[in-house]
Amino acid sequence: MWLSRLLPYTMLGAIVIACSPGADAGGGQPVTLAIINARIWTGTTDRPWAEAIAVSGDRITAVGSTADVHRLVGDSTRIIDADGAMVTPGFIDAHVHFLDGGLRLSSVQLRDAATPAEFIRRIREFAATVPPGTWITGGDWDHTLWGGELPRADWIDSVTPDHPVWLHRLDGHMALANSAAMRAAGITRVTADVDGGTVVRDAAGNPAGVFKDNAMDAISAVVAPLGPELEDRALDSAMKYVAAQGVTSVHNMGTWGELAVFERARKAGRLITRIHAAVPLSSWERLRDTVKARGNGDEWVHIGGLKGFVDGSLGSHTAAMLQPFTDSPRDSGFFVNTPGDLYSWTRGADSAGLQVMVHAIGDRAIRQQLDIFERVERENGPRDRRFRIEHAQHIAPVDIERFAALGVIASMQPYHAIDDGRWATAVIGPERSQTTYAFRSLLDAKAHLAFGSDWFVAPPLPLFGIYAAVTRRTLDDRNPDGWVPSQKITVEEALRAYTAGAAYAGFSESQLGTLEPGKLADMVLIDRDITAIPAVEIRDARVLMTIVGGKVVYEREGGVKSAP
Repeated sequence: MWLSRLLPYTMLGAIVIACSPGADAGGGQPVTLAIINARIWTGTTDRPWAEAIAVSGDRITAVGSTADVHRLVGDSTRIIDADGAMVTPGFIDAHVHFLDGGLRLSSVQLRDAATPAEFIRRIREFAATVPPGTWITGGDWDHTLWGGELPRADWIDSVTPDHPVWLHRLDGHMALANSAAMRAAGITRVTADVDGGTVVRDAAGNPAGVFKDNAMDAISAVVAPLGPELEDRALDSAMKYVAAQGVTSVHNMGTWGELAVFERARKAGRLITRIHAAVPLSSWERLRDTVKARGNGDEWVHIGGLKGFVDGSLGSHTAAMLQPFTDSPRDSGFFVNTPGDLYSWTRGADSAGLQVMVHAIGDRAIRQQLDIFERVERENGPRDRRFRIEHAQHIAPVDIERFAALGVIASMQPYHAIDDGRWATAVIGPERSQTTYAFRSLLDAKAHLAFGSDWFVAPPLPLFGIYAAVTRRTLDDRNPDGWVPSQKITVEEALRAYTAGAAYAGFSESQLGTLEPGKLADMVLIDRDITAIPAVEIRDARVLMTIVGGKVVYEREGGVKSAP
């Protein structure tokens, strides 16, 4: 403990020091990594706290006191003296669009563009940096920042004469095309709306540039494909970025093409993030046959999950609600897939032993999918199926207890609560807001809760997500006591949703989610104990180090220092 006395506790840094010979961890496996003098939150119920941990290869071999672990180290052991820093299980982001997130790191940044003029300026400047003919994608704009007017193609046509543009709203449920992109897709005045989608039109009936939900497919279909080089670059960027946030595993809501990118990286030994890869629910037969032929994968790339959609989003007014939107009394959203298709796909996938996870945001959409889950469970019989509803944002009060009763996992994203909370009450009213992002009510009902980010839609920042779930203080700081404060949860409950809860949602709780001997050595060092500080300070906490399978994949500059 002499090193701790040399540094003030408030520094909360992690120090790498040399070690002296000692015993192995048992079974002939030498200890390769040890963390001592830490504030370790193990996530287990019988021993939630410890001060040291030992790793052999990619597995945890001991958790206990510093003295106990010190006896296990040898000449080749790397010892990290955490000097009071916090250690938690590696964060599992239970809902991401991983390659899209990686791509957006290098695309035009529109999330905080607060005026139409700023929106246009950023697009003009970015267009000047890429070759003519290049598709400009990503963006993640938020029209609520400038009062709610939707952007139009004529805003940006003059600044993108040589580039087709296809820029998504931050929720991913509507996007803006310029005229070049619409020409490429053959969109004209006579282009019809589609079921589960909307083509926004001007006063003369011409497409104005914004397409919602299923209507987006016409443009998306003609966007130039990335190619393997850009795909691999996007994956590497995504992994590097989330490692710096303490994320060690993700559940990707994606495509078969994305799965091929992950498997290519796995074969090349490039993965530093574990990936639970879901593919479209409508392709359940293909997944059934794939799993039958080659299994569910391994601890790096796991398959067996399917992702479907019931509705759109609240911000796009495409979430399916039981009653009309408060600010649009003639509109109550819509389904993007028919109940008949959702039932057929869910029943078939479940009968094949696959896991079904379905996007449902509005209260009508959530009820519809709960009804389907209940029917399929009754028809297919009991098994450990772990149905999931992704987002589960606006739940009718009578449906909250159904999550627990049916064993349906609420896979939610707390960042959305403090983002949407700036404007959601105006859209759905104060009464429906009471069970929006209903973390507390779901836990009180004994439902399973898993947390994620929905990146690219929201940033993949687990510490900020914990802050959001605990404080519910909106991003504009206009709700200092929390937006719908009755739905706040504790720090440990939020930590569990990002670790053990997310592991359970991916059938990986025997390997991940808690720090116990025998489990994979995925963990994160944080510069302060977030359970012992004022909740508002959690957003200031920083990741010092991220470890995946016993290997350090991220070290914060200046946070981890080698001792002489």
